[in-house]
Amino acid sequence: MRQLRTMLFVLFLLSPFSGQLMAQQVNSDQWVATDALGRELCTFENAGNEKKDKFIAMFYWTWHQGNDDTTYQVKNITEIVRKYPEAMKDYHHPAWGTKQPGFFYWEQPLLGYYKTTDPWVLRKHAEMLADAKVDAVFFDCTNGSITWKDSYEALLKTWDQAQKDGVNVPKIAYMLPFGPVPHALVSLRQLYRDVYKPGRYKNLWFIWKGKPCIMGYPDNLTDSEEDREIAEFFTFRPGQPDYVDGPTRNDQWGWLENYPQHGYVKGENGKFEQVTVGIAQNASPETKGHCSAFNLPGSFGRNFTQRDGFDPRVEGYLYGWNFMEQWDRAFELDPELVFVTGWNEFIAGQWLPKDSWTGDPFSFVDQFDWERSRDIEPNKGWGDRGDVYYLQLVDQVRKFKGMAVPEEASAAKTVKLGKADDWADVKPYFAHYMGNTMHRDHRGRYDQYYVNNTGRNDIAGAKVARNNQNIYFYVETAEKLTSKTDRNWMMLFIDSDRDKSTGWNGYDFIVNRINPDKKAIVEKNVGNRWEWEKVAETNYAVNGNKLELEIPRAVLNLLGKNVDIEFKWNDNMQENGNIMDFYVNGDTAPGGRFNFVYAE
Repeated sequence: MRQLRTMLFVLFLLSPFSGQLMAQQVNSDQWVATDALGRELCTFENAGNEKKDKFIAMFYWTWHQGNDDTTYQVKNITEIVRKYPEAMKDYHHPAWGTKQPGFFYWEQPLLGYYKTTDPWVLRKHAEMLADAKVDAVFFDCTNGSITWKDSYEALLKTWDQAQKDGVNVPKIAYMLPFGPVPHALVSLRQLYRDVYKPGRYKNLWFIWKGKPCIMGYPDNLTDSEEDREIAEFFTFRPGQPDYVDGPTRNDQWGWLENYPQHGYVKGENGKFEQVTVGIAQNASPETKGHCSAFNLPGSFGRNFTQRDGFDPRVEGYLYGWNFMEQWDRAFELDPELVFVTGWNEFIAGQWLPKDSWTGDPFSFVDQFDWERSRDIEPNKGWGDRGDVYYLQLVDQVRKFKGMAVPEEASAAKTVKLGKADDWADVKPYFAHYMGNTMHRDHRGRYDQYYVNNTGRNDIAGAKVARNNQNIYFYVETAEKLTSKTDRNWMMLFIDSDRDKSTGWNGYDFIVNRINPDKKAIVEKNVGNRWEWEKVAETNYAVNGNKLELEIPRAVLNLLGKNVDIEFKWNDNMQENGNIMDFYVNGDTAPGGRFNFVYAE
């Protein structure tokens, strides 16, 4: 059964006009963003119409779980090497600490050193991946017979609810060991008995060629009744591990390769099913491009391309040259599905040469540092640039899959504040996710514990209207708005000229940074920093779960001009002046660095 996916999600919102439930759509294709390097996301004009039968899969790690020793401190390779560079020459350097449990992070994720049993984190992942139009995630179960059940159970429960809340969550699948080994059969049977045979969370299964997809080998299934059922139940795509040699049989899929990548599963029409796209490869000339330690000199990191070599700049790793070269190959081969590695691996073991790895005096195999790592999930270590790979992913996926046609703004009109009926014929409606202001109270890895109670007003959607004199803004929340005296209450950010060289991250004006009283306060940015000066007081109205603003065009420097603005709503920001806070605290519509666009 063909699986057609779009970013049009159905949300059931309370209509601000009738009081009845009505379907709304969330469409990230209508959003724009400019990353910290000044790169703008692809738009419909560049990507063209949505393409049929194009899919994105993401390698996803559910292994951040377990009953950790809470007296054990998290170890961050980047921090250790920055403080003790000599530690890279000594396996026994005290900076590495005890070798048990022996897992090191290359950097801290933006959401902290979390466990993948944390519903708050899992909900954030669901939305970020949905906004990137990722169709499926493949869980890493390639180590022994471990399937990380605690994590996948937590994820299935959280993503099932997110789907009910309107998030077009990625579907799920599992990647088993790279061969028909006995422990792979153990995992295959366990997953069949636990998830698939009883039909649990069928709404979340990734269907490929008419059946649930699994990256595993059917070769050692027996003639037992259960094994015959398993053989018929799945679409098997055995995983091929090597970065150089390519497929050895026509049913295999890859997970990571050096450029130029191979195509996998060639159909009768000459088209390939799958091509891999990686952020970086733990391979080097020393091993002739085959898997090796990431800390080897010359490893194929983020700043490397096979065509041009290494970007010599200190921060060359931020630009994603390796990622882009791999995408170039994917566009050349034009498969049905691009498999991206990866989202959230983050950890690596420290191995000695006697363990058959290639580093000297030791190896960090799968992750190492800012250049030599392959996670897309935003991280803390890069500051306001921690999301550059996430936005690069969004950009390339838009080009690969195409985009929905933008919705045009309705005709000009005058809105009377406090009269909800006046908004009934105003379009577009900028819908956003509800149900995502849950609080966090969950142990992280080892000595970390996370509490986040910033979720407050659950932003559901927004509208904009205009006449010759004013621009009107409307926002609604899932429930009654909290007191307007709350800190950072329902702030509106406006990029009035769509020029990122002006304003704080492009935002030229902010409303409600100063709590409103009889009037709402409009402030203009000063010096492109988090500094603002009052420029106007303006009318507003609050009624239950609705907030409306009337801002004169002259205040926004738009008198006599066509309106073409970007904007976003945020409630309960915590780190004023840190744009990455939009991913973490309170509620933001649209999320992260995305903006809504309103244009005449």
